Amino acid sequence: MRIGMALRATALALAAAIGLGLGSTAPAGAVGELDRYLDLPLVNRDASVAPGGVNAELPYDAAQLRALLDAARAQGIAPTRYAALLYQYWLVDATNQAGIDLRSWDPRAGVEANRVNLINSYRYYENLQLNHRELQWAGMGGQVGADFGGGLVDFELMGNIYALPGLSESARGVVAAVDQAAGPQAVAQLPRGLLALAEAGSQITPDDLRHLIGMILVMQKNIFSDLMPMHDAYVTGGLPALAEFQAAGLFDADVMQAWQDVASGDEGRIAAGNAALLRREQSWAIRDQWDATRNYKGSVGEAITYASGAAGSPSVAGVAPPRQFRPVRMPVTMADGRPGILTLPLPEWNWSDFDARWDYITSELLPKYKFQVENNWPALEAVMRTPYEIQMETHRPLFNVPQLLDSAARQLDVSPVDATAVR
Repeated sequence: MRIGMALRATALALAAAIGLGLGSTAPAGAVGELDRYLDLPLVNRDASVAPGGVNAELPYDAAQLRALLDAARAQGIAPTRYAALLYQYWLVDATNQAGIDLRSWDPRAGVEANRVNLINSYRYYENLQLNHRELQWAGMGGQVGADFGGGLVDFELMGNIYALPGLSESARGVVAAVDQAAGPQAVAQLPRGLLALAEAGSQITPDDLRHLIGMILVMQKNIFSDLMPMHDAYVTGGLPALAEFQAAGLFDADVMQAWQDVASGDEGRIAAGNAALLRREQSWAIRDQWDATRNYKGSVGEAITYASGAAGSPSVAGVAPPRQFRPVRMPVTMADGRPGILTLPLPEWNWSDFDARWDYITSELLPKYKFQVENNWPALEAVMRTPYEIQMETHRPLFNVPQLLDSAARQLDVSPVDATAVR
């Protein structure tokens, strides 16, 4: 009884907050067709399943979805029974605001087919930050999206036109330089992704790249589809709107707490709440997809995910590129028998590995973006007001990977342990 009363109270609070008019009679047509939309599973919450929304049975018209929600609330139906309907409504509303056609949104169609969706989604993220200073996850997501989108454009061009020019040869050059400087034992300690790039780079086909690009675009849609309905509900109806998400089972108490922190007005809590949303993005929404991407055809996925991290140059001011964060650094025996340290300006970690990625995010991205919001807002705002097409086109790093690898081979350094300690 208490649970039912609580769910009813949640629906009433939501209606009051966003003006749904719960006290009025729901449209007769909506009442009549509501039953077919209750208890639907969220079969397409993971965008790898199919294009479109969360269930193919649901409509895409926002007014129709809203009328159906009015009917469900008016009848006192438990939110868990209309969870898919609720999710679809806010997803449709968010994509409409972003200028994305949800019905046709198909990540597997490739970058060129999704170019407008990429630009519009990240523009929407940045607009949320510009209009609501506390929505730091959205602002950081928009900033990083330029790197992400630019890299994807390069990947597709590599697959369709250039077939990964020089990647494998340059990676083999790095391995050869390490072998010459410190021998096969040092080579064995190199990152698996770098070795995979040397071994499998020449075998990666355009079809492989298209498959991997599709997987990465699935992740991009998964993040939008999970976080943007929440953001839209927050700016429209505040915490009561999000309480209905929780009552429907769409997220748990930890996520609700994150949103309460975001809405608190306290800088420390706002930062903690946004960090919790970022953790949900990186772990709940896309962790499995990154693992699957890295594991695709053995060394093929390992090579591509490593190359994407090695090439990255983040847009957020002050953030070190992944290749400078925990670079390759290993103990070796020098030619004269003395112990030494070999350093190489390439990442010793793979971006697709959650633990390593989260370490980078919490050490670099989160604190430095927070600093920008709190201490350098005019400069951050100026960047975000740049047309997003320009933001994305200025972050096209992957064609530089062969040169980056060649440069890394030239910058390889082996120093005696005692000399390193003095530095």
